[in-house]
Amino acid sequence: MSSKGEHHSVPLSVLLKRESANEKIDNPELVHGQFNQSKKGEDFTFVKTECQRVTGDGVTTFSVFGLFDGHNGSAAAIYTKENLLNNVLAALPSDLNRDEWVAALPRALVAGFVKTDKDFQERARTSGTTVTFVIVEGWVVSVASVGDSRCILEPAEGGVYHLSADHRLEINEEERDRVTASGGEVGRLNTGGGTEIGPLRCWPGGLCLSRSIGDLDVGEYIVPVPYVKQVKLSSAGGRLVISSDGVWDAISAEESLDCCRGLPPEASAEHIVKAAVGKKGIRDDTTCIVVDILPSEKPAASVPPPKKQGKGIIKSMFKRKSSGSSSNIEKEYLEPDEVEELFEEGSAMLSERLDTKYPLCNMFKLFMCAVCQVEVKPGEGVSIHAGTANCPKLRPWDGPFLCASCQEKKDAMEGKRSSGDRHSSESD
Repeated sequence: MSSKGEHHSVPLSVLLKRESANEKIDNPELVHGQFNQSKKGEDFTFVKTECQRVTGDGVTTFSVFGLFDGHNGSAAAIYTKENLLNNVLAALPSDLNRDEWVAALPRALVAGFVKTDKDFQERARTSGTTVTFVIVEGWVVSVASVGDSRCILEPAEGGVYHLSADHRLEINEEERDRVTASGGEVGRLNTGGGTEIGPLRCWPGGLCLSRSIGDLDVGEYIVPVPYVKQVKLSSAGGRLVISSDGVWDAISAEESLDCCRGLPPEASAEHIVKAAVGKKGIRDDTTCIVVDILPSEKPAASVPPPKKQGKGIIKSMFKRKSSGSSSNIEKEYLEPDEVEELFEEGSAMLSERLDTKYPLCNMFKLFMCAVCQVEVKPGEGVSIHAGTANCPKLRPWDGPFLCASCQEKKDAMEGKRSSGDRHSSESD
């Protein structure tokens, strides 16, 4: 029996094991690779790993993967690649903890996309770009997308999750209705004599997409407001495949995963691109990024083959078998749960996307433009709710607010003012 004042120390090996287990949960290992076959030179990628949420902190990090498929030139894709991340981060309040940062991210992604589009259009350039933008923070994956590039997730437990939306007018009836309601026209290319060919396009301009960044010549009803989806993976991890339409026009999500089963990310990206090109030829720029999100004790390799679970999005996941260790700590941290869907929203209305409810609203400054982050003096800003249907009488503090130029941008996107003369141009 120990005497008074004595205590038993926890062995160092146990403390290290506990710390290691916690680190595995908080910080998975990310391994990525990419491959491209170019025809027009208008696809661009952005990869930045181990970014610090708090500069100089060196502890909590996130990683970013972006794919930009340009059309009618590369200017919009290059500008977006160089500026989007900074605009998203500028829309996030400082001094947030990890959970608050993740919760605030969907709103910041919307603000960052719209600001990037607004700033680019002020340069009076007419090219445009699709964007699939992925932020991985711990086990949480946040994806924002406009256009027809896509991101899919295969969890380690099996199944396929589609983390992006396809904004092609041909397949998205809701977007066709929105564009026509905002003043655009939707139809196929008329070759004369009443003959129509090709996919549905928006006129003027002839764009096949309803959302993008840029495309000033088409009309501001082609909006930059992204579809955003946020999921939390289990501690077993998973694989992300981010590809331009050159891949998805040729092969399905399941085919893309099956053709590279057992391969590391870089080889997988190459196999996916070559499978797509081999099926339909090099008709367009074809680009793929593969990201494996792995438990830190696991070697850098492909996600294991999933169990067959039928078609569609699978939400019922299997737990991985025990590794045989008797450690309760290891069991607690290594046994996966199912993928958790945290957030999903695709509305094109800024009044719905930039609004925040308590307690999230306390993270954002009230008299700050919700898009461009400039200070707005009380009484000068315009509430994002102004002019919305069934809107109650607004009080001076009923934000969030927009500055005058961002309010003008919002009105144009919603068809509430003329977006000016546009010059027709055909683009893919």
